[in-house]
Amino acid sequence: QVQLVESGGGLVQSGGSLRLSCTASGFTLDRYAIGWFRQAPGKERERLSCIANVDDTKYYADSVQVRFIISRDNAKNTVYLQMNNLKPEDTAVYFCAASRWFLKLWQTFHTDYRGQGTQVTVSS
Repeated sequence: QVQLVESGGGLVQSGGSLRLSCTASGFTLDRYAIGWFRQAPGKERERLSCIANVDDTKYYADSVQVRFIISRDNAKNTVYLQMNNLKPEDTAVYFCAASRWFLKLWQTFHTDYRGQGTQVTVSS
């Protein structure tokens, strides 16, 4: 079964940290660009970060630059999103997506696979 599963979400106080995991099954993650996105109730989907499949180029949205770090562990078929200095406005459902095309994933949300998401809640 081909799927992406996110984990690591939860409730954290403002200023705290969480590390989200995006684990693939049924396919090899290192052949895909992986992006992290989020969506809060009543808001549009927001791109956060993306890591390329060819050379590990990393892109970040301005809103999370410096605070969030994306990385991949190919041995575990997993991509991580380390989130530091979390703020209440970071509260959302976070999900990952995979695409064979890095720029299409980042610019147009072109996806081959996407996960169901994990809830992140930041209290003030």
